[in-house]
Amino acid sequence: MQLFDPKNPNEKKKMIAAAVLGLSAIIVLGYLFLGGSPSKPTANRPATPTSTPRVAKGPDLPEETPGIFQPIDYPRAIPAVAEANRNIFAYYEAPKPVPTPQPPPSPTPTPPLVANSVSPQSVYARTGDFSLQVMGDKFVPGVNIVIDNRPMQTRYISAQQLATTVSSEMIANPGNRQIVLRNANGSLYSNPVNLMVTPPPLPNYNYVGLIGKPRANDLAVLQDKNSKELLNVQRGDVVGGRFRVNSISDKDVVLVDTNLKIRHTINFTTETANAPGRPTRRAPVDEEP
Repeated sequence: MQLFDPKNPNEKKKMIAAAVLGLSAIIVLGYLFLGGSPSKPTANRPATPTSTPRVAKGPDLPEETPGIFQPIDYPRAIPAVAEANRNIFAYYEAPKPVPTPQPPPSPTPTPPLVANSVSPQSVYARTGDFSLQVMGDKFVPGVNIVIDNRPMQTRYISAQQLATTVSSEMIANPGNRQIVLRNANGSLYSNPVNLMVTPPPLPNYNYVGLIGKPRANDLAVLQDKNSKELLNVQRGDVVGGRFRVNSISDKDVVLVDTNLKIRHTINFTTETANAPGRPTRRAPVDEEP
């Protein structure tokens, strides 16, 4: 049985109409599935991911952009401010501190006793005991002479004079000694005065040689420190106008100050060992007939 007769014109029309209807149906279905609303994507076409909308700047911003993206126009005019009246070369200086006012010092009370001077006013160190007198005013019995905080046994002579004996131990070294007057309980005291203790004169010689004799009357060779002159001296001789030779040994020579009675020991020295004309340290000589 033949379904389609190509020679029959009616059959041809039917076939053309069916083809047109089928094509139309296909177009309608394609539009529904492929060209419909984006909220209902088809199974064959994945939903297109949404992208962040770009915000236009300045005057190009579209009207439909939400209000939060609208540009804010601040006024650009800066209010005028008066220039400060200042010197650009000036710098900060801290204020000077205000000194705290100090109360005026209390006046020093006038001592009840007055010490004017001492006699002698100066002595040589290393000398012997000597008598010291203090002159002043308002002295009374029971007031002591105090030397460097050491109370001395004091003799009351008058209201203007006191006396004591100073031992050689207290003037063994040069320097000033402070003297005040004070009674036992300290209620009476005086202003301080000074006693000067000066260094004694020293022999200006070096001991550089010894000439021995069989009779023990040795000769010491001394050299003047300034002129370099050599002197041969023996016991009892006086050198420099005031120093007497007291003893001679191969270690030292002892000289005594004839004025102050002070002993000076000069040790043997080799500082001038190369001095011209220096004798040997121990040079024996022939015994005299």
